Amino acid sequence: MEQVTRHLNVAMSAMAVSSFLKALNDQDYEAAGEFMDENMRFEGVLGSVDGKEEYLSQMAKMKFRYDVKKLLYDEDSVSVLYEIDMGGKAVLTSGWYEVQEGKITHIRVIFDPRPVLS
Repeated sequence: MEQVTRHLNVAMSAMAVSSFLKALNDQDYEAAGEFMDENMRFEGVLGSVDGKEEYLSQMAKMKFRYDVKKLLYDEDSVSVLYEIDMGGKAVLTSGWYEVQEGKITHIRVIFDPRPVLS
């Protein structure tokens, strides 16, 4: 039974992150919020954000587009390699999403910021 539970958690984590990214691409921030913990934390190259509402508020202003290249996952972590369209510039990015009970609790994003800053 423990193995079945683990497999369900793995699938739930992958679905949560995939659905979250699709909602962001659709600019459906309410739907994106359904996959996030209220107290989630975002850590990126250019700053950090605490809380679902603040994160979604910032995402609504930036309107990024996500082109997922690869998604790897286990029970409570999902790693995504994607190109993010940041104001007309496609930036290769790596994101690590921590998921608990189907909700994203922590996002860490790494990319080279030079194309965005120039």
